[in-house]
Amino acid sequence: MPETVLLTGISGFIAKHVAAKLLLAGHSVRGSLRRMDRADEVRAALLPVVGEVALARLSFVALDLESDAGWDDAMQGVTALMHTASPFPVAQPKDPQVLIRPAVEGTLRALRAAHAANVTRVVLTSSTVAVTDTAKSGVQDETDWCNPDAPDTSAYGQSKTLAEQAAWEFSSSHGLQLTTINPGFVMGPPLDSHYGSSIGVIARILRGKDPMVPMLDFPVVDVRDVAEMHLRALERPEAENMRILAVAGNMTMPAMAKELKRAHPNRRIATRVAPMFVLRFLALFDPQITAILPAVGKSHPMSNARARDVLQMRFISPEGALRASADWLLSNGKV
Repeated sequence: MPETVLLTGISGFIAKHVAAKLLLAGHSVRGSLRRMDRADEVRAALLPVVGEVALARLSFVALDLESDAGWDDAMQGVTALMHTASPFPVAQPKDPQVLIRPAVEGTLRALRAAHAANVTRVVLTSSTVAVTDTAKSGVQDETDWCNPDAPDTSAYGQSKTLAEQAAWEFSSSHGLQLTTINPGFVMGPPLDSHYGSSIGVIARILRGKDPMVPMLDFPVVDVRDVAEMHLRALERPEAENMRILAVAGNMTMPAMAKELKRAHPNRRIATRVAPMFVLRFLALFDPQITAILPAVGKSHPMSNARARDVLQMRFISPEGALRASADWLLSNGKV
């Protein structure tokens, strides 16, 4: 049965793809924006993908994660909530509460509004950082949780973990049917030029800005698969009350650089691995490098068994997602 979905943060990289999947599947989408002047941007991104007929089922509402204004009205006539809105920083803030407070309070604000409107079906975009237990070795899955108090947990990791935990607690006590989708490092082709920090990393490699690359290992996934998982989670009752990891496999940054160099041999792409002492020195001048230092040299592989079993996902390969990102950046003159 067609749903009317309140999709928060619809202008985001992932959320635009989610909106496209929902509209193509026959659902209606009410997208939230902090600024309504971005509505035309979202429409323009979706039109070539979904067409005019489906786009007619898209509407917008102004909402802010840090304000109660408008939430009750936004929920009128809605049958499901998809909460994707959450900041993803390139550099970690000095005060972790800059990320934690809006993530937790915004999630609870959205869930309270859903509960007040008798909307029980909720799909929440979380992250693999909320799953990653840095004290544990081996493959991790949906039973694992990040320790927000661990010294190597970033402010972003704290924000996603605490927001997801708050969502589970609220949903359990108020009878909501919650599913969380926990993506890793999200690659793949954006629908427009407003893409996330992850695609910015691919652009940085393609530009050859750095003479070496850090030994970072990511659980990666294509944005098109992430969006498909949101749709399937909504439509399949068996996904209710589950966390589901959105991960195609792990890939290191040096492996990404080598793959991009093979695909684009004429570009100056650095493939040498940066020694730790070099990264520590560069971190004195570059907050982006400071942010990644705790993760250098560490690997936390993730299981996608639940996504394959419950949602019947067949993932785009990490290499395919990477190449699609690079092809989009190059064909659109972004690097």
